[in-house]
Amino acid sequence: MTFTDFLLLTGIGLLFIILGVIGILWGMKEEKSYYNKLAERPGDVREFVERTPRHPQLTALRIGGWIAIAVGVVLLGMGLIFYLTGKS
Repeated sequence: MTFTDFLLLTGIGLLFIILGVIGILWGMKEEKSYYNKLAERPGDVREFVERTPRHPQLTALRIGGWIAIAVGVVLLGMGLIFYLTGKS
């Protein structure tokens, strides 16, 4: 493998890690925004206190972020391993 191949693997790995962190932060912001709006709404507070029914779209960004980070770490590790073993 050439140096650019290693660089591509590590670059794509870093990109996935960055996108994963962005996804996690965005998901946390969306969930906080949703529950803050729910707390301001007068009336039944059951949904606010018990957090039921579940809203999967609020946690989907965070789950996707963790998956992207895992893929990014694997790609980054592969790129570094290939670089170090191919260099000798």
